[in-house]
Amino acid sequence: MNKSLITNIIALALTLVGYFMPQPVVFTIGIFALSGAITNWLAVHMLFEKIPGLYGSGVIPARFEDFKIAIRNLMMEQFFTEDNIDRFLAGSSNPASNINFAPIIEKVDLSSAFDNLVDVIESSSFGGMLAMVGGREALQPMRIPFIDKMKMSIAEISQSETFNQLIREELEQPNVMAGMRDKVSDIIEKRLNELTPQLVKEIVQEMISKHLGWLVVWGGVFGGVIGALAALSKTF
Repeated sequence: MNKSLITNIIALALTLVGYFMPQPVVFTIGIFALSGAITNWLAVHMLFEKIPGLYGSGVIPARFEDFKIAIRNLMMEQFFTEDNIDRFLAGSSNPASNINFAPIIEKVDLSSAFDNLVDVIESSSFGGMLAMVGGREALQPMRIPFIDKMKMSIAEISQSETFNQLIREELEQPNVMAGMRDKVSDIIEKRLNELTPQLVKEIVQEMISKHLGWLVVWGGVFGGVIGALAALSKTF
């Protein structure tokens, strides 16, 4: 069910009924609801798509380099610290055949990654529009879907055969610890360089667009309430 489309259809229907009946109060409610719903729909659309002439639109694909850097820093600071590598090598007789980062990924708290994404949106030219529809709190319902999707994506990268083969080759070399973190960082960097702005947009859009649809619904509802108050104030 497309909540945005249904909201806009209802608002448009009220506007047309109020105009042709004519019913001034219904028309005012409809036109305010339609303007609120369309404005919020445009705000959601502008997150993912670049619109010529509208500065700040397409903020997520435009900041995809920041997105990649955040993933790289997260993996290096949470998974591939020197202490973690030492414990991994010390606790396995044959590290090359026992690589499985999934349990570690599942335990890692990725809330900071979501907070960083919100900070990127707030610090962009889109931040003012986000503030109009509830600010950071409006994005909170997306936290859990975002974290789940991030864990899945990181797990897929860490479990790929190419990634594990590169790790195994490095572990078999003399002086394993010498420069290991730098080499792992290079591996991650190369994998992340395969991401494109379009792919980043699709990943984020899949995670949060369903929840952002409620912004359109509430834009229509609050617009209708304001329209009702405006229409009723004229009758007194």
